[in-house]
Amino acid sequence: MSVPIDRYRRWEQARNASLSNLPWLRSEVQSGRPVRYVADEILVSDDGAGIAHRTLNGLGHRAADITEDEPHRGLRRIKARGLDVAAAVRQLRGQLPNAVVGPNHVFLSTPHTHGGPYGPPVSAAAPPSKLAPSAEGPSSVRVVVMDTGVYVNSPLPAGCYSATAENIETVLDGDNNGELDSDVGHANFIAGVVVQATDAAQIRIVKVLDSFGVCTEADLAAAISGLTDVDVLNLSLGGFSVGDQPPAVLAAALSTFLSGTGRVVVAAAGNDGIQDRPFWPAAFTASGSPWAAQVLAVAAHDGNAVCDWSNRGPWVSLVAPGADVVSTFINHPSFASGWAAWSGTSFATPRVVAALVERVAAAGSVQAAAEQVRSEAAQQPIGGFPSLR
Repeated sequence: MSVPIDRYRRWEQARNASLSNLPWLRSEVQSGRPVRYVADEILVSDDGAGIAHRTLNGLGHRAADITEDEPHRGLRRIKARGLDVAAAVRQLRGQLPNAVVGPNHVFLSTPHTHGGPYGPPVSAAAPPSKLAPSAEGPSSVRVVVMDTGVYVNSPLPAGCYSATAENIETVLDGDNNGELDSDVGHANFIAGVVVQATDAAQIRIVKVLDSFGVCTEADLAAAISGLTDVDVLNLSLGGFSVGDQPPAVLAAALSTFLSGTGRVVVAAAGNDGIQDRPFWPAAFTASGSPWAAQVLAVAAHDGNAVCDWSNRGPWVSLVAPGADVVSTFINHPSFASGWAAWSGTSFATPRVVAALVERVAAAGSVQAAAEQVRSEAAQQPIGGFPSLR
């Protein structure tokens, strides 16, 4: 076994151990890949709540044992101990074809699955590049990096982004094992990729992932639905779904966010090295939704070929540099410069965001800029995919 592969195996074991310690998380292997969701609960829109309660009664759960809350306006989270989530969802989708119904899927950041892809980030020398401060004014493009929180003790200057107090992280070792949590610095790294490539972005960081790169579908949908002043949304996260169906709650949130707007979502294709299953939210490009063209799904290349660890498939919009990317990380004894080298579709994604931002002024709109990026990428394919070099 090669050193990189061995390193990945050790990292994967540590990651799986961390996930297995989350008592609320369930994982099922479907078509050879894990589908993760929150145990004992389903999500359903308001119009389906009554039928959902009756369905759970029919599955053997007493009314007194069923609880309900509202994680987001128009959405009900219904819980019952020992609930067969997949069975409940199947029944409700048959009874409520026009309602939002689904598990509360769990999504991971997209270096998380393959750890960069062969382990955590490694220290790198600071490149001779100037980090552009966050742009302001009518000509700047408002970019939201929805990710982990941002760490202020970083070579990424505070002037390069904005973040409110609840989106700032301070803890580096949440499980007290003496090592950095797997996704510490993930948002810093992504923002650094953008500001190295453009000075036209007004970047805001919104925390939805914890320091291990984990979020639930309900939390992600609520965070997206709460966005207002944004033009481009960077989502370097995702996962698989029950039955490979579009995650219903996330689909509803994206529909609200994108429909009738000029906004664009740029999403990572994931790092599982597969091409036969959709990875969400990137795979919404092929969902048939009226707003699907406003989503760009980004796979990774190494300059010569699509990375073998990068997901690919007909739903991928284009490939961008994602191997051994160098960007801002955190100031830490293990990272002398505060910069790191890291790999993953997580970091190919902000390269596309930066390219899009750079073209908005000339193109006239964010959507027109996205089409220009697609068109230019089609002229220089890698591995059969349009490619941003």
